[in-house]
Amino acid sequence: MSTFDRLLPRPVSAVSAEGTFTVDRRAFNTLWQFPSEGPIRFHTDPQAVPNAEGYRLDITPTGVTATVADRAGAYYAAQTLRQLLGPNAYRTNFPGGPIPCGVIQDHPRFAWRGCLLDVARHFMPKAGVLRFIDLLAAHKLNILHLHLTDDQGWRIEIPAFPRLTETGAWRTESTVGTPPAGKLDGQPHGGYYTTEDLQEIVAYAAERAITVVPEIDIPGHTQAAIAAYPALGNTGAPLPVWTSWGVNENILNVAETTVDFFRAVFDHVTEIFPSPIIAVGGDEVPTIQWQNSPAAQQRMTELGLTKVDELHGWFVREIVHHLATRDRRALGWDEIAGVGPVPPGTIIASWRGEQAGIEAAKAGYDVVMCPEQYVYLDHRQSTDPDEPVPVGMPHTVADVYGYQPIPPTLTGPAAGHILGAQAQIWTEHLDSARRVDYAAFPRLAAFAEVVWTQPELRDQGDFRRRIEEEHLPRLDAMGVEYRPLTGPHPWQRRPGISGRPR
Repeated sequence: MSTFDRLLPRPVSAVSAEGTFTVDRRAFNTLWQFPSEGPIRFHTDPQAVPNAEGYRLDITPTGVTATVADRAGAYYAAQTLRQLLGPNAYRTNFPGGPIPCGVIQDHPRFAWRGCLLDVARHFMPKAGVLRFIDLLAAHKLNILHLHLTDDQGWRIEIPAFPRLTETGAWRTESTVGTPPAGKLDGQPHGGYYTTEDLQEIVAYAAERAITVVPEIDIPGHTQAAIAAYPALGNTGAPLPVWTSWGVNENILNVAETTVDFFRAVFDHVTEIFPSPIIAVGGDEVPTIQWQNSPAAQQRMTELGLTKVDELHGWFVREIVHHLATRDRRALGWDEIAGVGPVPPGTIIASWRGEQAGIEAAKAGYDVVMCPEQYVYLDHRQSTDPDEPVPVGMPHTVADVYGYQPIPPTLTGPAAGHILGAQAQIWTEHLDSARRVDYAAFPRLAAFAEVVWTQPELRDQGDFRRRIEEEHLPRLDAMGVEYRPLTGPHPWQRRPGISGRPR
């Protein structure tokens, strides 16, 4: 069996040789320590391995030499060795086993290989997030975009504003299914992460070559914050944490005190998260409350704005400029590119399709491609009516695998502004780690190869075979409750627009 036949993502080059090397339990247990001596040796040599996050494995019957570009490269070399050891290497108390000899040279195609996990709509306890990080790492993904706040919940402790979590982290019930067909379940839901929780998550991810990019969504998707502090809203009226899904008209007001409030919030975020990039949201901001607010109209006059939409851009820019004083770049959803000038250095996340990303790249902005038409993994996985809560457009494993992050119309220097791509896992309809597993896998494995492997090395048939023969057994060993390739699994049904019982 060729080493190509076992690995996912598929490497740049893998040449088999005669023989095997047996990794005993002791060597396996030191694999993640990256020792410079012993039967498995790691050493850093950026000249020999010039690509960031790259590695070279020389496997002989007497040992393994891993030459790496950096620490991330060492981590990915170890992941490759683990894959070669077979599914049992993902179980506890693995005794060791043989790996085929040969030479593997590898590095990622893109620097941004991301996955968004929405913990605002349905809270995932810390242990679940740590487990999810392990799953990302096993697929050589390197960005966890953590969506921490939304209308339905505020999940990050801000010591200066305790009501954000005392009130904003809890809702009385949730909508099951999609409004207006969905029904309220009558079950309270909530939770949040302390500063110590998030520091642990960040450190755990860093050990696995993953950067956690936090998102505080402003100025829309903020009803949970307004529920905690009504003065942040436009009406001053008390609001509950929202129990429905969709686009919400309750957005932040544009008073300087509100901007100062969020400057302080982002200051605490930058203290927790060392990521050079902080996400500011900026998506889905209805302006009807600003249109009807004398205070917002007065603010427009003071700022010399002529359109109410420009308040959206102004608010985002205030936060982006503040982050710049903390030496951080901002990432915002593509709506921010349509509401006034985007500050230099801002990264555009192109989610409503690819066109906004194409235009931003041509204008010289860095772009992360994340179009819902291809890489929204909360969307249904087929047109089968038995798909659980069948929302969105169908995305099969093959659909995800066929995605090309650099559109063919984008060439020359502009194509270099595509940092990579990101899969999204929104959790309106994913209320547990089991449901996240089912929505994410094996499609996230397909996405991992899209962002790691050079396009000329990708092949649908070969990928399907590797998934079935090699990778699903690994997911089984890791305890991932993935969707079978053959169709929906009966135990994942739950009430929703399909009306099927749980």
